[in-house]
Amino acid sequence: MSSPHAEQIRLASSTEADAGIWKRWGAYLSERSWGTVREDYSPNGTAWEYFPHDHARSRAYRWSEDGMAGISDIGQRLCLALALWNGKDPILKERMFGLTGNQGNHGEDAKEYWWYLDATPTHSWLRWRYHYPQADFPYADLVDTNAARGKDQPEYELIDTGVFDENRFWQVTVDYAKADAEDICMRIEVRNLGPEEATIHVLPTLWFRNTWSWGSGTPKPTITPTEGGVSARRPNQPAMSLQVQPGGEWLFCDNETNAKRIFGSDTPSALYPKDAINDAVVHGMASTNPDQVGTKAAVHYILRVPAGGVAEVRVRLHAGERSPDHLVERSDGLAGDHLADHLAERSDGLAGDHLADQPADLGAGFEAVMSARKAEADQFYADLTPLGASEDEAMILRQASAGMVWGQQFFHVDVARWLEGDPGQPPPPAGRKTGRNAGWFHLNAADVISMPDAWEYPWFAAWDLAFHTVALAHIDPAFAKHQLVLLCREWFMHPNGQLPAYEWAYGDVNPPVHAWAALQVFAIDGGTDVDFLARIFHKLLINFTWWVNRTDLDGNNVFEGGFLGLDNIGPFDRSQPLPIPGHLEQSDGTAWMAMYCLNLLEIALTLAKHDRTYEDVATKFFEHFAYISTAMNKSGMWDDQDGFFYDAWKLPDGLVQPMPIRSIVGLIPLYAVMAIDSSILRDLPDFKKRAEWFIVNRPEYCQAVSHVKGMSATEGDPLLLSLVPPDKLARILGPMLDPEEFLSPHGLRALSRRHLAHPYVFAMGGTTAIVDYEPGESTNGLFGGNSNWRGPIWMPVNVMIVHALDRFGAGLGDSFRVQHPTGSQSEAMSLGAVADDLGRRLISLFERAQSGDRPVFGAERRFHDGHAWRDQIPFHEYFHGDTGAGLGASHQTGWTGLVIELIRRQRR
Repeated sequence: MSSPHAEQIRLASSTEADAGIWKRWGAYLSERSWGTVREDYSPNGTAWEYFPHDHARSRAYRWSEDGMAGISDIGQRLCLALALWNGKDPILKERMFGLTGNQGNHGEDAKEYWWYLDATPTHSWLRWRYHYPQADFPYADLVDTNAARGKDQPEYELIDTGVFDENRFWQVTVDYAKADAEDICMRIEVRNLGPEEATIHVLPTLWFRNTWSWGSGTPKPTITPTEGGVSARRPNQPAMSLQVQPGGEWLFCDNETNAKRIFGSDTPSALYPKDAINDAVVHGMASTNPDQVGTKAAVHYILRVPAGGVAEVRVRLHAGERSPDHLVERSDGLAGDHLADHLAERSDGLAGDHLADQPADLGAGFEAVMSARKAEADQFYADLTPLGASEDEAMILRQASAGMVWGQQFFHVDVARWLEGDPGQPPPPAGRKTGRNAGWFHLNAADVISMPDAWEYPWFAAWDLAFHTVALAHIDPAFAKHQLVLLCREWFMHPNGQLPAYEWAYGDVNPPVHAWAALQVFAIDGGTDVDFLARIFHKLLINFTWWVNRTDLDGNNVFEGGFLGLDNIGPFDRSQPLPIPGHLEQSDGTAWMAMYCLNLLEIALTLAKHDRTYEDVATKFFEHFAYISTAMNKSGMWDDQDGFFYDAWKLPDGLVQPMPIRSIVGLIPLYAVMAIDSSILRDLPDFKKRAEWFIVNRPEYCQAVSHVKGMSATEGDPLLLSLVPPDKLARILGPMLDPEEFLSPHGLRALSRRHLAHPYVFAMGGTTAIVDYEPGESTNGLFGGNSNWRGPIWMPVNVMIVHALDRFGAGLGDSFRVQHPTGSQSEAMSLGAVADDLGRRLISLFERAQSGDRPVFGAERRFHDGHAWRDQIPFHEYFHGDTGAGLGASHQTGWTGLVIELIRRQRR
C-alpha cells in the first residue's frame, strides 16, 4: 500500500468525533428544520402543520438551522449556505421544498433534485449539486396534485410537472475546500443548460443561529461590513470573515421571527426580520437594514448566462485569528464533551497545512486550495476503492461515501427545556408534559450525528444509525465508533436502559442492532481497538437488561418487541394495542434478542482474550442464547409443514395460532448465528468448562442449537451457535432463494411474492385484516407513509443476511450447499457463494446495466439518458421488489450507504 497521504494523516489523528481541528467546520447544516418535533410547540403535536415550509423563511428556529449546500461550525453557531432566485419564483430558494407526511399521497417526500457528489471525512473537500428550474417553481401544483391522488397512484414528482423540459434549468454545483481548518473556500458554479440566455440570482448567505431570543441571556452577535466582505463576531469571541468577489450587493437583516407575518402581531419582534432579504430580492422592498448590520447577511449577485454557459461565484470564510477551544462551547453554558472536548491545536504540523498566505485570496491561492483538496480526495478514494472494482462501482462507492459525510448533521435539543418552555416565551401547552417524549426529560443533545438524511429524516434514528456506522467505518472509523457510543451515553440513553428510537417518538422500540454494528465496526477498523469494544459493551449490558425486563411478557424467553422497525409487515400495527385479546409472539422480536445474545457473547469472548474477567459474562450470554433458542423452537413459531418461522398469536387460554405470512420476519432468525474458532475455547478454559457443564447438565436447552455438542471439536473446526439448525436452514433457504418468493434480481424482498396471488387474511374476534404483496409504494396506511415492508427490497436487512450466510458458511463449510436460485438447474452453491451473489444483486441496484439503465432510476427515461442526470445516483430508502426502482425517502443515503460495505466485501 502507498504511504499515507494528507487526508489519511488527518484521520489518523482523530479521536472519536473530531480529526484534530479539521472537523471544526463541516457540512453539519440540515436541509430542513421546519416540521421537526423539536420545533413543535403545538397543543396536539402536529409538527408539520405547526411549523410548515411557508413559515421557514420568516420564523427563527429554536434549536437548529437549515439551508442549501450549507456548512457550519461544529456547534452550529455560524452558518454559511446558498440561496438562489430564478427571477420568477414567489420566494428565494433558501431551503429544499417537499410535502409533509399529511400532504403526500405516499407520505412526506422531497420535491427537489440534489446530490452529494463528493466529500472527504474531515470535510476538507465537499461537492454538492442541484437542478434548479428556470420556470416558476410549481409549489402549488405539487401540493394540489399529490393531494388529489390516492395511495394506489404514483407520487407526482417535480420532473412530472414539465419544468425540466428542453433542459430549461440551472445545474448548480457548490464546492468547498479548506485551506486550513478555519479557512474555507466556497465555489458556486451555475451552468445554464437551457436553449436561451437566462438570469439567475446567487446569494451566498452567512448567519448566526439564534441563541439570544430564548431568555438565556446569551449576548447577540453581529455581522458588519469590512473591506472586501463582512466580519461575523460573537461577543468576546474571535471574528470570522467572509471575503467575496466584487460585483455583489450586501444585504443585512436579523435572524429573528417576522411576528407580523407569522402570528399577525402588530408589534414587530424585529425591524429587519429573517425574511427581509427575501422581500428585498423578490419583491424589491426596502426591507433590509440600511445601516448594514445584523445577524444574517447575503451578498447578492445577478448573473446573466448564455445558453450552455457557466458563471462562477467565489467566497472565502476564514478566522481572523486562531479560535480557542471554547469556539464550540454549548449555548446553554455546558462544556459539552460530546461536542468538542478534543478540539485543540494539532501538534503534527497539519494544523498549519495552509495553502495560501493570504486568507482573502480569491484568485490563484483559491484555485490552489481547490486543486489540492480535490487531488487529495481523488487519492483518498483511490485507496478506498478495492482492486478490481469497475469504474462504475468506484463512482457508486464514492457518491455513497459522500452522502455519509454530508449526512452528518448538528442535532440540538434539551427536552427538559422543550417541555417547560423558555423564559420570556409563551409556555408550551399543558398536555406536553404527558404527551410525546415527556418521559425523556433527561435527553439533552448538542451533537453532530449521522442522520438518515438531511431532509426527510433530519434527526437521529437509533437503528438506522447503527447501520450507518458500518458504512462509515470504511471511511472514518473513529467517527463510526463515536456514533455507537454516543447514543449509549447518559444524555441519550434513558435511565432505565432504553435507547431513544428517533425524535418523533423516543420511546418507540427499534431492533437491538448496536452490538452487531459494534462488532462490524471493530472488524472493519482492524480488530484492534479493544478499548472501544469494552466501552460499548458495558453500555450495551444496561440496554440488554432493559430489553429482557420489558419485552418478554410471559418470562419464557419469547419476545414481543412491538414496532421493531418493520412498520407494515403484519396485518396490524405491532407498536399499538392489538385489536383482540392475547398478544403476538414475534419471530423477529425473539430472533433479534437471540442475535443480541450472540453479539454480546462474541464481544465478551473477544475482550476475555485481553481480560479474563469477561469469561464469566461470556458464559452468561452462552446460556441465555440457549434458553432463547430453545424457547423459540418450541413456541409454535416454527411451522414444520411450511419449513418457515411465523409470528404466533397467543390467546388468553394459552393456545397458540401461527400467522403464516411469509415475510422477512421468518428470515430474521438467520441473523442469530456465530462461529467460535476452536482456538478461543483453548485460550479460555473457564468458558469452555462452564459451556461443557451446561451441555451435559442442561441438554434440553442445547438440542435446538446446532453444533453445541461439538464443543470438543478437533483443533481447527469452528463451533457454530445458531438459532436455525442446519436442517431448518436448508428449508428456509428454499423460499428465500426462490425468484417466485423472496429472491429478486436486486436482492431479497421483504415479503414473499407468493402473497400476490395468495394474500394472507387474518380473521379473529370480529377483526379482519389482509396482507398482500406490494413491491412498490404501500397502499396500506397501517403505519404511515413511506414505511412499506410489504414487498420492497431494504438494504440493511439484506446486508445482515449476507453477513449471516458468511457465518453459516464458515461454520458449516463448503460441503453445505444449496440450489441457487431455488428450482434452477444450476450446480449447488456454497453459502459463501450465495452471499456473494446476493451482494452483487444489491450493488446492481445502482449500476449501469448493459442497456445503459440504472434500476434505481425506475421508468423515468431522462434519468437514464440525460447527460446531466445519468451519473448522479440517489440512494433511496428502499427499492421496488421487482424492478429495483428507488422508493421512499429519495435522498436517503443513510443505511443504503451499506453499498460501500458490499462493494468492498465483493472485492475483499
